[in-house]
Amino acid sequence: MSDFAERVTRKNSNNETDLPLTISSKDGLVDQISYFNKTVASKDMSGYYLLRKGEYAYNKSYSVGYDFGSIKRLDRYPMGALSTLYICFALKKHDTDFIKVYFDSLKWYKEIYMISAEGARNHGLLNVPTDEFFATKHYLPENTAEQRKIADFLIALDRRIDAQQSLVDNLKKYKRGLISEILNQKIRITHEDEKWEEVSLSAVADGFEYGMNAAATIFDGVHKYIRITDIDDDSHTYIDSAPVSPAGVLEGKYRVRENDILFARTGASVGKSYLYQASDGDMYFAGFLIRIHVIDGVDSGYVFLNTLTEEYNRWVALESTRSGQPGINAEQYRRYRFKLPPLETQKQISAIAQKIDAQIKRESQCLRLLQKQKDGFLQQLFI
Repeated sequence: MSDFAERVTRKNSNNETDLPLTISSKDGLVDQISYFNKTVASKDMSGYYLLRKGEYAYNKSYSVGYDFGSIKRLDRYPMGALSTLYICFALKKHDTDFIKVYFDSLKWYKEIYMISAEGARNHGLLNVPTDEFFATKHYLPENTAEQRKIADFLIALDRRIDAQQSLVDNLKKYKRGLISEILNQKIRITHEDEKWEEVSLSAVADGFEYGMNAAATIFDGVHKYIRITDIDDDSHTYIDSAPVSPAGVLEGKYRVRENDILFARTGASVGKSYLYQASDGDMYFAGFLIRIHVIDGVDSGYVFLNTLTEEYNRWVALESTRSGQPGINAEQYRRYRFKLPPLETQKQISAIAQKIDAQIKRESQCLRLLQKQKDGFLQQLFI
């Protein structure tokens, strides 16, 4: 490390407090308000390191996917203040964009592994001596033209990934806006004299049952156990990357079936909903969820769409605080009200949402493939 980088220890002597920074393992160095949504640094910033744009910082905190911390470059601001817990450095040579890509690859972990003693982790921080950090060895191409070509290629790939991410985000935003306008009858898809009736959830569904009180165990290959954390916060779909099964005896009354909607009844995700899909397999629902069954003559997809609106979110925010802690029980869910058009219109609205969802799914898959491609390149580019 000392061959191409030098330590930065300059202090924030002017005591500037407008740009205290922390490190995001995803987005590089970001200001603490963006990351924590509040100020977490001391008001007295005179003892903090002052980092300049283009310089790097090593965050010794470990997290999922970043077992030995992260090294990020300051790109967004001219200057930033960092706690002395970070190791800061500037380049003496080499293409800075190439070095940024190198540290994104995590190939440098093998060197940190050698100097981070086993059992030395304390309060989420690795015990990495500064002198030994700068003594680590890194194998890089000396030819700066080659470095530039590698950096340009990966920068172009990052731009493609960013564009794809923007497309996915905009499709989701478009869906939310369009469905909201339709449900509020600002956009009409049928004749104007069609009547929409205001109903409660209890008028279109039955059940309102609590799930099984069982621990999760290793997936048996057939029976899936859905908990609040198994429902994606964004798409409200089942997360099938690491399925589990319920422990103990399986009772049919807890089995999720077609036209069932699950609701989170407690915790930070209270109000989160999920519409069962047959493609999700043989599924049983956990105790912190409430299951309703949409009755015949009502489209379950339409009912589900009404749980993805801003109006629903405002209702959840109000109802969940009535008891003093986040939570909505079955009786409260029964009283949730929304507008119900004739069945054919319900199906039309559902179909519109499904078409947009299918496009979002395709573009999301493309995004995952691009990200996987980048990860593969990073693994192969460095020794």
